[in-house]
Amino acid sequence: MTTICVIPARYASTRFPGKPLALIKGKSLIERVWTNASRASRVTKVIVATDDDRIRDAAESFGATVVMTSPECGSGTERVAEVAGSVVADAYVNVQGDEPLMSPSIIDAVISALDGDPSADCATAVFETSDEGVAANQDSAKVALDKNGYALYFSRAPIPFLSRHSSARASYKKHIGIYAYRRDALLKLSGLPSSPSEEVEKLEQLRMLWHGLKIKCVGVFADTAGVDSPDDIARVERILESEK
Repeated sequence: MTTICVIPARYASTRFPGKPLALIKGKSLIERVWTNASRASRVTKVIVATDDDRIRDAAESFGATVVMTSPECGSGTERVAEVAGSVVADAYVNVQGDEPLMSPSIIDAVISALDGDPSADCATAVFETSDEGVAANQDSAKVALDKNGYALYFSRAPIPFLSRHSSARASYKKHIGIYAYRRDALLKLSGLPSSPSEEVEKLEQLRMLWHGLKIKCVGVFADTAGVDSPDDIARVERILESEK
């Protein structure tokens, strides 16, 4: 299965303008994401997708292939789909441009999950935890699965909800925001309207479930740490330092 990893990156950001070019221990955020993606053994090619000349120039300076996409793209998924319209492959992995700690092993696991299940339109990763803080954190999506590992629902709320009548210990599956799509599913998704649940939860993946696309979830043994604001840079640097 030929698989292109696409890293969508935009300069404009309400909370952190110029985020892809922010330095983390002397190396830009976008370069760290690209380096990790390039180390994934199941990735055929890595592309940075952007609409900004500054990001293009920075990415090309460290050897990345860049595809310029429309500034009208409303999401990273739309940017990846635009790449898929001109660069043909069997599958595409959306690795978000603000995930400098996304492990190559997670990328490979998601690709393998999609490749190994012909019924899946998309594959993504989950990290199992019993941490109530993670469950309650609205910035972290949780997912409920069926017996075959397909997503039933994603929510910012704790799912499953631990009833006061239950004696069970709750275990939560935190969603890690990486997606591998079959080409036809990705191109279809880019043209689908938003769903009511997506509008309420502000979770784009709910659009896929609403329209009947099947999302295979694979468990991984490592969490990630994204960069949403300038304060997150120091946190990521501490993690990198601890991993030495």
